[in-house]
Amino acid sequence: MTKTLLSFGHGYSARALTTLLPDDWRVIGTTRSEDKAAALMAEGIEPRIWPGADLTPALKSATHLLISAGPSEAGDPVLNELRDEIADRRDQFEWVGYLSTTGVYGDHDGGWVDENTPLSPSTKRGQMRVDAELAWQLLGLPLHIFRLAGIYGPGRGPFSKVRNGTARRIIKDGQVFSRIHVADIAQTLAASIAQPNPGAIYNLCDDDPAPPQDVIAHAAELLGLPIPPEQDFANADLTPMARSFYAESKKVRNDRIKTDLGVKLTYPDYRAGLAALLAAETGNP
Repeated sequence: MTKTLLSFGHGYSARALTTLLPDDWRVIGTTRSEDKAAALMAEGIEPRIWPGADLTPALKSATHLLISAGPSEAGDPVLNELRDEIADRRDQFEWVGYLSTTGVYGDHDGGWVDENTPLSPSTKRGQMRVDAELAWQLLGLPLHIFRLAGIYGPGRGPFSKVRNGTARRIIKDGQVFSRIHVADIAQTLAASIAQPNPGAIYNLCDDDPAPPQDVIAHAAELLGLPIPPEQDFANADLTPMARSFYAESKKVRNDRIKTDLGVKLTYPDYRAGLAALLAAETGNP
């Protein structure tokens, strides 16, 4: 039987996953724009412009669901439109994956969190994710929740900002973030699909939580460019969105993806990840 993945919000992480799926898989991906639909089609994905398209035929054929589309104040967009239809088909799905965020844990003053840490988001976005996770959990699906740290990878690294002089090293005492290379997101999702464990929750992050200014400094060193000067967080000119990222400081544990799924991170820290990105850019692996 052909496996069919219906991917809601088929973006950066989902596209990385589909490169790892066997060739005989059918992948249907939703997107909001015609341009992105054309790009998906070029990758062998069957695009659907959604909201807009009738997704009932896609749902009828789906064996696997992946939800990357984020919630808004109105709730989860997929459930808002398709909750009953998805729930009615719960027995046909072999695996359902929901991409969430480590923002659900809130601020821990630089301390460690794991999947058993109580959820206490300190931002509105984090609370919306908590609500969305719960809404999906209530449907009785073979659900797997993946809480992603800060994502980087091809096209999403610090090098362009370092090169053009817009990178900033914002210093906030004790601030630390976890991050994850998109290739390691993809391999973790693929490992979960291969060994489903309905109800499982996984943190997706690397082994080395680090202050953001250290990552920028290392990128500059790799490029042989001057390290951007430090700027104090209290006086930095930041957008409300950028400032909100500094509202939480924590280190995220990733033991479960290793012990339960057998994942061996390709990029266990930002130094390995940045080196690989630069090598790919310059053609010097």
